[in-house]
Amino acid sequence: MTTPTSRPVASVQLYSLASEFSADMSGSLDKLAALGLRNVEAFAFVDRPAEIRAALDASGLASPTGHAPLLSDELWTPDGSIPTPAPEVVFEAAATIGIQTVIDPFVSPERWLTEDGVADIAERLNRAADVAATFGLSVGYHNHAQEFVADFGGQTAYERFVALTDERVQLELDLFWALTGGQNVPALVAALGDRLTAVHVKDGVVPASNPWGPDAGELSTASLDQRHAGTGEVPLADALRAGTGIKFAVIEYDRAPGDVFADIAASLAFLTEGGFVR
Repeated sequence: MTTPTSRPVASVQLYSLASEFSADMSGSLDKLAALGLRNVEAFAFVDRPAEIRAALDASGLASPTGHAPLLSDELWTPDGSIPTPAPEVVFEAAATIGIQTVIDPFVSPERWLTEDGVADIAERLNRAADVAATFGLSVGYHNHAQEFVADFGGQTAYERFVALTDERVQLELDLFWALTGGQNVPALVAALGDRLTAVHVKDGVVPASNPWGPDAGELSTASLDQRHAGTGEVPLADALRAGTGIKFAVIEYDRAPGDVFADIAASLAFLTEGGFVR
C-alpha cells in the first residue's frame, strides 16, 4: 500500500446545517470557524456566489470543494428537488467562491441499473471535466448507496463508473452510504487509490436495507439514525488510514442527532484527537 504524503484537512458539508445556514449565513460560518474549522464544502451555491464568498471571507473560511448537479436535469434531495443550471453557470459561480472542485452529489438510482446508464453518467462527467478545465476547475462525484445495487460481471456499477471516467475526475466517497451499499469500506478506499481525494466522514446505524435498492420505499432523513463520528457502525478510522490521496475529510450529517454545531464539534474532535487530519 502506498503511504499518504500528508493527512487531509477537515471540512464540513454545509448541507448538514442547511436550515441554520439559510437563516443566518454569516453567523453559521462564524460558529464553524470558532470550532476550529478552516474549510467548508458549499451546497446550493449557484444562485448566490457573491454572497457566499463575502460571508466566507468575513469568517476566515474557504470552500475548496462544493456540491452542485452536473449530470441531471434536477438535483434530488430528501427535502425536495433543485433545478440544474448549465455547467458554465455552475463553474462560474464556483470560481467566484473559490471552489476548486465541483462535485456532483447525486444521480438517480434508475440510471445506475444498466451498463448503458453507467456509461452515460461517466461520459457526461468526462465532458463536464472538459468544460470545468476552461475555468481552471476540476470535477468529482459523491456517492450514496444506489451505485452499489447493480452488478455487471462481478463489477459494481460504481466500479464500472470509476473505470470509465478519466483519471482527472475526482472521487468523494461517502463512507456511511458505501457501507449501506454493502461495501467493505476500507478495502474500497484502498482500491480507489489517489482517485479518492475526499471522503464524507459520517457515522451511525446503517439501514437494514439499501434505501435505493429495488424494493425500497421512499427515503426520508427522519428515518436515519446518524451519530457522531466514531460512535456508530462505520469503520471510519480504518477507512481514513486506508486512503493514499485524501485531501479533505468532510464531516456531514444527513440528519444531525442534536444541536448541529455540537454534533459537528464532536465529529471534528474524532478527527483531530485521532490524528486523522492536520
